[in-house]
Amino acid sequence: MSSATPIPIIDLAGVRAGDPASLARAGREIHDACTTIGFFYIVNHGVPQATIDAAEAAAREFFAFPVETKRRAAVNQRHRGFNALGDATMYQAKRPDYKEFFSIGLELPEDDPDVLAGQALRGPNNWPDFMPALRPALYDYYDAVGACGADLLRAVATGLDVDADFFAPRYTKRMQRTQMVYYPPQPPQSDEDQFGVAPHTDYGCITLLWQDRVGGLQVREIGNDTWIDAPPVPGSFVVNVGDLLARWTNDRFRSTLHRVVNASGRERYSIATFYDPTYIAPVDPRDLGTSEAALKYQPVAAGDYILGRINDSMGYRKKHAM
Repeated sequence: MSSATPIPIIDLAGVRAGDPASLARAGREIHDACTTIGFFYIVNHGVPQATIDAAEAAAREFFAFPVETKRRAAVNQRHRGFNALGDATMYQAKRPDYKEFFSIGLELPEDDPDVLAGQALRGPNNWPDFMPALRPALYDYYDAVGACGADLLRAVATGLDVDADFFAPRYTKRMQRTQMVYYPPQPPQSDEDQFGVAPHTDYGCITLLWQDRVGGLQVREIGNDTWIDAPPVPGSFVVNVGDLLARWTNDRFRSTLHRVVNASGRERYSIATFYDPTYIAPVDPRDLGTSEAALKYQPVAAGDYILGRINDSMGYRKKHAM
């Protein structure tokens, strides 16, 4: 499949069908993408278009509410809820990101053992009382993208020459976070250091991004040290390696800088899913074949690493860090 971008497009149809040859081919393609640019698109990913359309419509309806109304579902210490303009500043950025977003995670009741134990970021979602339709639309999307993420990680594992099911027992109670994101048009007179999202790498394992037709996502190409566009490709998700997977692979896989510049003059919407392991899952490069002599990183619990990164970038966490 051709594209107007050097970022590769990988077909998951055969992976989802359980075809061994397709799994091996997708594994090779993902390995090549992740050891070079760190980004790729996936198509035939299994998330129904109707589910995507419903989530997009819900996002547009939610962000159209006045900010005072949206603040009734303001982000809480579990990193669930609404973040207004200025609530997030990427590390080393001079200005807060020019975006609003609403975050959800795995829906867990207050009497869940991990919630009762005080495990960070765990618990029920902070659904808005003013828009009851958001919950079914966004959580259906959350579940569908989670199933896609599980399929995708089988190909990732195959590309790393480990068992295709390597990641499955490390995702039994996943730390998946899904965010609806709204980017207002950036004012024409915006300074060069004002971004929809400032240059950054993602914290976790893999990110699956749906983006509307407006565009604005850019990726830092390492080879010639330039920014290239990651334009919308119909029927696709954009996938990138996060810092946790780069660490897990002992930097064989590349976690690449990316940013959003919404210079279109139009509103932009996206839905980002950070598909991350169970909180206590050990992230140890030796489990993915790194020798003791070559080891760059000591083992870390996935959740502890992600929590530390969230604390560094979210304004509300800096004020009230747990």
